[in-house]
Amino acid sequence: MTFLIWAAFIAFILAMLALDLGVLQRRDHVIGIRESLIWTGIWVALSLLFNAGVYFAYEHHWLGIGTTVAGHLSGSDAALKFFTGYVIEKSLSLDNIFVIAVIFAYFGVPGEYQHRVLYWGILGALVMRGAMIGAGTALIHALTWITYVFGAMLIVTAIRMYFSKDKHVDPDRNPFVRAARSLYPVSGDFEGHRFFTRIDGARAITPLFLVLLVIESTDLLFAVDSIPAIFAITDNAFIVFTSNVFAILGLRSLYFALAGIIRKFRYLRTSLVFVLGFVGVKMLLAHYYPIPTGVSLAVIAGMLAIGITASIVANRRARDPENGNLGADVQRVVQATWKQARRIVVLVVGMTVLAVGAALLILPGPALIVLPIGLAILATEFVWARRLLRRIKSEAGSLAEKVGVRKSTDRKSGEQGSSTFSKRSKDKDLPDSTGSSTQPSPP
Repeated sequence: MTFLIWAAFIAFILAMLALDLGVLQRRDHVIGIRESLIWTGIWVALSLLFNAGVYFAYEHHWLGIGTTVAGHLSGSDAALKFFTGYVIEKSLSLDNIFVIAVIFAYFGVPGEYQHRVLYWGILGALVMRGAMIGAGTALIHALTWITYVFGAMLIVTAIRMYFSKDKHVDPDRNPFVRAARSLYPVSGDFEGHRFFTRIDGARAITPLFLVLLVIESTDLLFAVDSIPAIFAITDNAFIVFTSNVFAILGLRSLYFALAGIIRKFRYLRTSLVFVLGFVGVKMLLAHYYPIPTGVSLAVIAGMLAIGITASIVANRRARDPENGNLGADVQRVVQATWKQARRIVVLVVGMTVLAVGAALLILPGPALIVLPIGLAILATEFVWARRLLRRIKSEAGSLAEKVGVRKSTDRKSGEQGSSTFSKRSKDKDLPDSTGSSTQPSPP
């Protein structure tokens, strides 16, 4: 029965993809904003319709779902977990849109071929994410402590994203691109939407295939960040996979709708940082203080709403600096709200990580790694945390220097003792002034 459910879902997805590329997008053309918005609405509507199906399937146990098949969950719990996971994956995919735009601009991919590249790129992403979700589910069920590793990964990713302002993509340094170029010759120009061609009778690849390789490899890196995030919501493999699939399927149409304006949402990426940080803390607390899924959804939606609102107000203010006192007051309120919300989130995340690190001082665990991470998070917003972190670094440096000096002294003492012993041994063997040996003669 489980196999039939999975097979039916995968068949549905393959049918939708075949309909998309084989029928609706059979002719290469530039995807306009109107068409992309229509397809975005279609994929969102399908996702919500499937979410309703999840509710009824788990509530009424269709085909055994919710009892022995696809996890033991009620209809409302399953639907809420699916929707929360969908929102997380959809929001994290927004950061991927900017990277895809950079890749297309770097290779100069014509607009009429971009849809086909994204089609095959997303098809490969579905296969990779399916394998990663299966491995992650097996790990969580076999090793309960792996959730701490996933939580730490998300917090580290959030910190890295916070301090890296822009995504820098250098396809020429991509290992997959290097390997492809070493194995096959590359044609000098695009040859329609073809990925392979022939040069002097030998099989060769086109620049469009290199674009596909770069997109696949970057999606693999994004999956390493996003897959653990949804495991903070549920470890039900069916809900994790289906919510991921629907979030990815709408990425192509969302790209064509937002690629030109994604840069204008200047605070959205900061919101994603706090979403990752919150989800990481949720995973660290999962075994002690589990955060309800409804609360998680409200917090994530609030963070995204603040980032989008702040971006819109800032853009309006930049276009029209003299937009009146009301606009200035609204902007100040939004900025103050955003600043306070950011400080609160940093405080909660940092103190939670510190609490986990303090608990690990008693329990077996990597406390010496967790505690500095918590301080580093707090140091992004609070002066006292920066001072404490600098003091700890200074003390650690002094301690390391003292240990190094002590080791050096001990080494020198050992060398001196060894040389003295050697000298004494030689003196015993040397003859005295009369020419006789200093060693006593045998009786």
